[in-house]
Parts: sequence; structure tokens; C-alpha cells
Amino acid sequence: MYAWKNYFVVQADYQHWANEALFTALDHLQPDAIGSDQGLFFSSIHHTTDHILLISQSWLALLQGETLVVNYKVINNPDWRELKLALRREMRKLQNWLEAQSPAFFDTEIEYVGSEGKSHSMWVRDVLTHLYMQFAHHRGEISAVATRLGAPSPEMDFVFYRREMKRLLSEVRLAAPSKPEAAA
Repeated sequence: MYAWKNYFVVQADYQHWANEALFTALDHLQPDAIGSDQGLFFSSIHHTTDHILLISQSWLALLQGETLVVNYKVINNPDWRELKLALRREMRKLQNWLEAQSPAFFDTEIEYVGSEGKSHSMWVRDVLTHLYMQFAHHRGEISAVATRLGAPSPEMDFVFYRREMKRLLSEVRLAAPSKPEAAA
């Protein structure tokens, strides 16, 4: 059971990291490119990023036993900089909330009403897998459009995240003061 918790907490951290990689690439684009119709399902980079935030908020609410009513057809966060900040906060909120859950929570089921009005039941681990896959799907869409518009292609693969985390841990270990040897 503990393995599920660790896995999904690490995945939440990865989602934050991948969003940052995407935002770094998007910072190379002009603001009008971010808001213009690029043929995505949610038309623009901005609206698609807004959708990522909303699905995170919606699913977290369901995991907490609540229902959040949102309108996916409109941009709920019109200021781009505020939207990026809100998504950063949301990813950390999700990660912190998952860290606070018991390992047994990840082996439970939740009941919810889907967008078509039907009741559903899903394992928490499947909900989180779905959520993380949705994030990756939409980041991929955004990345493809941003690259076409001239932004650098972001390296958002999980393997790059793991390499960076390994490098950072190594740096922390090297920077840690060594313990003095006990006198004999």
C-alpha cells in the first residue's frame, strides 16, 4: 500500500516540474500567441492551461468528497501570469494533500457523477492515473503548438525529471557538512 502513496506523491512532484519546463518554453512566445486560437481542443494555449488547472481542482475536490462545478468552455483565469501561478500552487497543493493521506487511502474507491450525469465509482489510484495522464496529454498538445510557433521544445519526459532529481540530491549530499569523526 505504501508504494502507491510514494508513487503518486512523486508523480505530483513530476507534474509540477513538467509544468515548469513547459512554462520556460512558453516564455519565449509573444503574449498574443498564448491567447490566440491554435486549433487545440480548448483553442488556445491559455485556455488549455486553464483547463489543466480546472481538472486538477475538480478531481482534487472529488478525492476530498466534494464537488466543484466549473465551466470548461470559458477561460476561468484570464490573466496568464496569475494562471501560471495558480497552476503552480495547485500542483503543490495536490502533492501536499496526497502526502497527508494514509497509505490505505490509495486503495479506496470514490463515487462521483460524471459530466454526462451518470454515477461512477473509481479506485483512487485510477483517478490519479487518469488525472496525471490528462496533464501529460494537454502539456503535449501545448508543447507541439508552442514549438510550431518558435518556442524551444521542452524536455518534459519523466526520465529527465528523474535525472534532475538525482543530480539535485547529489548536490545536496555534497554540500552537507561532513560529520567530525569521534575521538578515540
